[in-house]
Amino acid sequence: MTTGEGKSTEGVGLPNSIAVLWELRNREQRTARTGLSVERIVTAAIESADADGLAGLSMSRVAKSLDFGTMSLYRHVSSKDELRQLMLDMAYGTPPRIETAEGDWRDGLEQWARAFQEVFHRHPWMLQISVSGPPLEPGQLSWLECGLRTLGGTALRPDEKLSVMMLMIGYVRNNVQMSLGVVTEGISEEDLMANYGRALAKYADSASFPALAELLEAGAFDEPEDDFTFGLQRVLDGVEVLVRIRNGEKPLT
Repeated sequence: MTTGEGKSTEGVGLPNSIAVLWELRNREQRTARTGLSVERIVTAAIESADADGLAGLSMSRVAKSLDFGTMSLYRHVSSKDELRQLMLDMAYGTPPRIETAEGDWRDGLEQWARAFQEVFHRHPWMLQISVSGPPLEPGQLSWLECGLRTLGGTALRPDEKLSVMMLMIGYVRNNVQMSLGVVTEGISEEDLMANYGRALAKYADSASFPALAELLEAGAFDEPEDDFTFGLQRVLDGVEVLVRIRNGEKPLT
C-alpha cells in the first residue's frame, strides 16, 4: 500500500486506515456510484453518527442505509475501528480559504480556529474518537497545512510554527469538548451557567470562598463571556509575544 507520493506504508506500523485514506485521495473512485465503495460507506456512517451519535453507529445500520448486506461492507472496510478512523478524517472536510491583509498572521489563525471549531459543532461525535498523536491522515494534514501557511510571513522557526499549531488544535478541541460536555439537552450554555451561579450562591459562602463570592456579587454567571473568544485571544496574545521577539520587535506592553 502506498501513500502521498507513492511511498509505502508497509512495515512502518501505521494503521491501515491511513493507507486507505491516502489511496482514496490519490486515485479516482473506480466503483460506480450505484455500487459499494469506501467513500459511500464512510459518508453513510458519518450521516448515521450525525443523526444518532457515535454510540448508535454499527456496521449493520450503515449497511442497511445503503441497502447492502453487512458482510458486504467488510470487503471495503476491515473493522468498525477502521471505519471510525476513516469517518474522523473525512468529516474534517476542506479547510477554509483564508484571506487576510499581508502579514496579518493573527487574523489568519483566528479564522482558522473558528472554522476548526465549526467542524466539531457539526460533528460532535468526532471528539469521542481519541487522538493518538500528530496527524498523518490527508484531511487532518490539510488543516495543519492551512494553519501553518498563516504563519509563513513570520520569523518563527519551523519547530515553533508546528508547536503553535499543536497549541491551536489542542485549544479548539478542548474548548469545544468542554462546552459540549457540560450542556445538557434542551438547556443553553447561558441557562446552565445561571443555574450554576444560583447553586454556588447557596453553598459557597464568602468566608470560605471569597474569590467565588466576588464573582457571584459581580454577576459573572448571569451573563457569561464568550469563553471561546476570550481563550482564543489569550492564546494568540502569547503567540504574538514570540512572533515579535523572532521578528526583532519589542513585545507589546
